Amino acid sequence: MKFLTRSIYSFLLMLMALPLTQKVYAFADNNKPAGLQCEHLIRPLGIDALSPRLSWMMTDSRMGAKQTAYRVIVGKDSAALVNKKGLIWDSGKILSSASLITYKGVALEAFTKYYWLVEVWDKDSKPASSVSSFEMGMLKTENWKGTWISDSQDVNTKPAPYFRKVFGAEKKIKSARAYIACGGLYELYLNGRKVGNHRMDPMYTRFDRRTLYVTYDVTDQLQNGKNAVGVLLGNGWYNHQSTAVWDFHKAPWRNRPVFCLDLRITYADGSVETVTSGRDWKTTLSPIIFNSIYTAEHYDARLEQVGWNVVNFDDTKWREPIPRSAPSDNIVAQALHPVRNVETIPAKTMNKINDTAYVFDLGRNISGVSQIKVSGEAGTVIRLKHTERLYANGRADMSNIDQHYRPTDDKDPFQTDIFILNGRGEESFMPHFNYKGFQYVEVTADKPIRLTQSGIIGYFMHSDVPVVGNIKSSNPTLDKIWFATNNSYLSNFFGYPTDCPQREKNGWTGDAHIAVETGLYNFDGITIYEKWLADHRDEQQPNGVLPSIIPTDGWGYEWGNGPDWTSTIAIIPWSIYQYYGDARILAANYNNIKRYVDHIQDIAPSGLTEWGLGDWVPVSTKPPVEFTSSVYYFIDATILAKTAGVLNKPEDAKKYMALADKIKTAFNKKYLNTGTAIYGTGLQTELSMPLYWGLVPDALKSKVAANLAKKVEDSKNHIDVGLLGTKAILNALSENGYADLAYKVAAQETYPSWGWWIVNGATTLYENWRIDAKNDISLNHIMFGEVGAWMYKGIGGIKTDEQLPGFKNVVLRPNFVSGLNEFEAKHIGPYGPIISSWKRAGDGVVYEVTIPANSTATVYFPLTDGQKAYRDGKVLADRTDIPAGKYKFEIR
Repeated sequence: MKFLTRSIYSFLLMLMALPLTQKVYAFADNNKPAGLQCEHLIRPLGIDALSPRLSWMMTDSRMGAKQTAYRVIVGKDSAALVNKKGLIWDSGKILSSASLITYKGVALEAFTKYYWLVEVWDKDSKPASSVSSFEMGMLKTENWKGTWISDSQDVNTKPAPYFRKVFGAEKKIKSARAYIACGGLYELYLNGRKVGNHRMDPMYTRFDRRTLYVTYDVTDQLQNGKNAVGVLLGNGWYNHQSTAVWDFHKAPWRNRPVFCLDLRITYADGSVETVTSGRDWKTTLSPIIFNSIYTAEHYDARLEQVGWNVVNFDDTKWREPIPRSAPSDNIVAQALHPVRNVETIPAKTMNKINDTAYVFDLGRNISGVSQIKVSGEAGTVIRLKHTERLYANGRADMSNIDQHYRPTDDKDPFQTDIFILNGRGEESFMPHFNYKGFQYVEVTADKPIRLTQSGIIGYFMHSDVPVVGNIKSSNPTLDKIWFATNNSYLSNFFGYPTDCPQREKNGWTGDAHIAVETGLYNFDGITIYEKWLADHRDEQQPNGVLPSIIPTDGWGYEWGNGPDWTSTIAIIPWSIYQYYGDARILAANYNNIKRYVDHIQDIAPSGLTEWGLGDWVPVSTKPPVEFTSSVYYFIDATILAKTAGVLNKPEDAKKYMALADKIKTAFNKKYLNTGTAIYGTGLQTELSMPLYWGLVPDALKSKVAANLAKKVEDSKNHIDVGLLGTKAILNALSENGYADLAYKVAAQETYPSWGWWIVNGATTLYENWRIDAKNDISLNHIMFGEVGAWMYKGIGGIKTDEQLPGFKNVVLRPNFVSGLNEFEAKHIGPYGPIISSWKRAGDGVVYEVTIPANSTATVYFPLTDGQKAYRDGKVLADRTDIPAGKYKFEIR
């Protein structure tokens, strides 16, 4: 299934890696639709969407390739479907270039697999078709047959519980699906083997308001005759036993982990049998003697029960489970890219301190876990301490990431797994229900142990979102900044966007909306964001207020929220719409955006608001909170007005555009000196935010931009901004005639800058511009990550067209910045690969572009000093519209 999910993206990226002259799609001869998706997933299982979205790409590589019509048909039999028989829905031939549509047939049935065929007609009215499938899940709570069960222990019991059951499957099996919902985390086993390769399922939600279930195809793991099913439960955020500043150990939902399982077996004769969780199962405590999503996991191998999840295991000493109520009444499908061990990272070096202490260096900072292979005496206690830094003496340094750790005793050390050996030769341990942020692993033992460099392996864990972007330039530092940005982004993507993978693991809203475009240029993250916006809807109070971290146990409504942070409710849906052309997320969150904006209007009738945190972790200067929060209030009102327009709500569109104008007027009246064209006191953030977000009057834009440029130059081409300023400053410069200066800032290698981190060994982005800061110095934070998106926009020039979103029309505004000899940006949008690549040639530039089939582009050539743009010897206009195809332009 992993291959099916990622194959089209991997293939397209492979093609994109070829030299431009060699780019020919291997499947372009037949021009079949490719990348068929349902709900933005390939052949998903267990979805609950009653009107699922269906989408595809054209693979026609000819100049001007486009779709002139489409037809979608859906049926239950794949063979009949190809012959256009047995249909449950037929869209008919639609004269349209749309390649994202919504199913509009008869009601879909639970547990049913559907096949769908899309037929497209190209520019010559020649048809081609492809087939895919999707499978419905539970659809409604009433379809569950299993009982929610747990063991009889309370919330303070440390060991994780095992559950098992033996059942028969005597007839020939056609197919089998496991549906499992859980409060906490789980691992599911059949006949001794773990089901699937997901980690940390189900994804974290506000458990008492929405509970997720996951569907697995387990056909190949069942056998005729007796089978054994096993479940191991972990705490996750559901039963938070560690203490920290956010009070998750006091969460209103907190309880001993619980699950419900339906194993639905369809036999060859058409009959169906469902094996369910219930009191006929058995349970006992496992060797996982402690597990915390926040700190670590402890495992006593002496307590292992070999074969606990196979048929012939003796479970007579195990106990009966107890029935429990479900965590919530809202049990819905987890329809997203799951968390996995995505990348294996062997230790780069090992430093043996002595026979009981070793320090391993992975060579890069990651989110995830380590796996140890070790031999030693039974009862040997091994501690694996995971850190981002080392002390001067080579030992693990935790001081930069444990500031929010509030231990009640010494039994729960931060980011430190504890492994107790059973003494039966080489043993292996990897945490089941925890992940960390780290580069170094210090292994210490209370008795001598034998380790080699291969004894520690790191696994980079994150939501396994397909890669859809790539940056390559002639500046190694710039490329390393892009790589580090992506590593921090992925390190903070676990079914919801987080701030850091070690110290907090919280869904800080401000960090997420600043980095959303970086994510969307580089990864196919829509399924994660749609899930997280549902978390927003769960957490929003009736008056519209949102907490600063989402999901939350209740912390964050009183601190850290406000429009500068919780504008996620507006910015992320609008960004998804712009990058995917899919308005469903706008419709799903429209009322929530409206309630949020209305609340700000209630508390700030003047148009200015002081509600917020401000420009977080600045270099040295910070504007008033009213300044930055009012900018985001304007952003939210503007997005709401535009969203109302998209959703055909003209009265709301007019109302909220008037509100946006009111905010803009009030803001400029207070903060803009029209004589000097300076906002506030002229700080970098004060000049760049109004420019980037559209508050500057047209007549003053050039003057404000010039003032910003002078301010940056006075700082010796360095930034002097915080979190909010980093979103604006590079874009404000490059969009207003100062792209060369923006590049100088982005590529700086002295403090303060992204490159400063890189030259000091960073492989991820930091939380503070100062690498010697005493506070706020996590070494894996995404909040300063807009630089990754800016490379696509400010140098490559790949931008969305607000009027034709989803890259239906690609806006190309490249900047051939001084200091770079060549640059290439690639992005796979909903229509296929977009490539913007340029290289200096003598006194000119060769600019090469690829625009995918069924889309168009508008190119704005950055011409200076009498330059002109040519194609095939012909002079082009500064602004040129082009259809799909591959182009080579010369600027001279």
